[in-house]
Amino acid sequence: MEKIPENLFTLELANNHMGDLNHGIHVVKEFGKVCKKYPFNFAFKLQYRQLDTFIHPDMVGRTDVPYIKRFSETRLTREDHDRLVNEIQKQGFLTMSTPFDEESVDVIESQDLDIIKIPSCSFGDWPLLEKISQTNKPIIASTAGADIEVIDQVISFLKHRNKEFAILHCVGEYPTPDEKMHISQLDYLKNRYPEVRIGFSTHEDTSNTDFIKMAIAKGATIFEKHVAVKTEKYGINKYSATPEQVDAWLEAALYAQNVCGVGDTRLPVNSKEAASLLSLRRGVFAKQEIKEGDSITNDNIYFAFPPQDRQYTANDWSKYFSFHATKDISKNEAIAPSNSLKKDSREKIWDIVKKVRKLLVESNVVIPGTAELEISHHYGLEKFYEYGLTMLTVVNRDYCKKLLVCLPGQKHPEQFHKQKEETFHVLYGSVEIELNGKIQICLPGDVVTIEPETRHAFVSHDGAVIEEISSTHFINDSFYTDDSISLNKNRKTILTHWMG
Repeated sequence: MEKIPENLFTLELANNHMGDLNHGIHVVKEFGKVCKKYPFNFAFKLQYRQLDTFIHPDMVGRTDVPYIKRFSETRLTREDHDRLVNEIQKQGFLTMSTPFDEESVDVIESQDLDIIKIPSCSFGDWPLLEKISQTNKPIIASTAGADIEVIDQVISFLKHRNKEFAILHCVGEYPTPDEKMHISQLDYLKNRYPEVRIGFSTHEDTSNTDFIKMAIAKGATIFEKHVAVKTEKYGINKYSATPEQVDAWLEAALYAQNVCGVGDTRLPVNSKEAASLLSLRRGVFAKQEIKEGDSITNDNIYFAFPPQDRQYTANDWSKYFSFHATKDISKNEAIAPSNSLKKDSREKIWDIVKKVRKLLVESNVVIPGTAELEISHHYGLEKFYEYGLTMLTVVNRDYCKKLLVCLPGQKHPEQFHKQKEETFHVLYGSVEIELNGKIQICLPGDVVTIEPETRHAFVSHDGAVIEEISSTHFINDSFYTDDSISLNKNRKTILTHWMG
């Protein structure tokens, strides 16, 4: 089944051929001239009704019923429609038609048109939808007047039949007053049906070029508009656009697309923008003389404006980066690649994340998707796999629940709490727990309670996942027997988006 093209603009001929094949061909040619100027995909749409069976026998020939009169007076033969389709294809348009009855679906099939359109009045016409769904054609459906229950049902119907389809926000008032356009329905439909293409079918004042810009800004990629050509013989209604108006409409669409730009990925770096922003940052400068080989830390630098060319700025300064002097640096001298070496620890962090994910998968322990990952590297990242732990806080109220992940061979240094009482429940692996100097081996299912003031340390030789249930956890209630750990202010790294 063919896909519905991106940036598809459909020109709806409807009955504006006026029942005159030559006029219909003239309309197609005139709009062909306009559309060739633009880098969009275009379709020309017809409407099919088998009037001999579509109109009730008792209503045939009634001129007092406007639609019956209009349909009858603009009737074309099958041969006429075939010739229109040929001209549409000749002008480079995709072919599309709206069938208002089941017999018309067969006509579309026999002509092998590209796309089937479901009009708003037939949205929820289940016999017709069933017939359309039996074809192998992509489907575009307008939703004017449909309540949300019906939209849900139709989308479910099409999804369950694995159809390629899109729906259009549409207002079935011809022409539509500005205040009834409700462009934000595009947001509503996109949010409710995130896996469905959403477009916009318009019947507004034909000189208006604002609504197409709004629709593109809201993410619509399929558009439809009624079109017509005025001649000495034939007039034009208030909701059908002329070639000149469609030209302006498409020009506005192109402008809107260029202004909206890229929306499905982050923009590449704009060199002018980057240079401008860099010039406004604070540079990193030596607070005192720094000798070659010395670490460059918060204690011996300061930040100041303006930055010098090619120096490090405050934006380069984080706990993930370490700096060492590669030559002597004078007081107030800029810290730069020319006199220092920057090391990035982020690769080590993501290596830890991958190993934690792998152990959690092996353990079959399900964790909340919003849980933060707290990485404790007590003696620095370099020694994390020897001394360290990762923790996920599930809840911390009057009670607290955490998941502790101990990688193979990791030790957790000895500590105690003055307020918190905690219970360890081993979920996976084995762990060797030391309580006030006494060691015990715990396996899955084992439970150990650790009272306040109890010194505890643990190690897992093969990796473990431990559920920790405790009273409220206070940030300043962890005391290590090795004071150097407490003095390490950068011993924790917390990640929020780490599961993807």
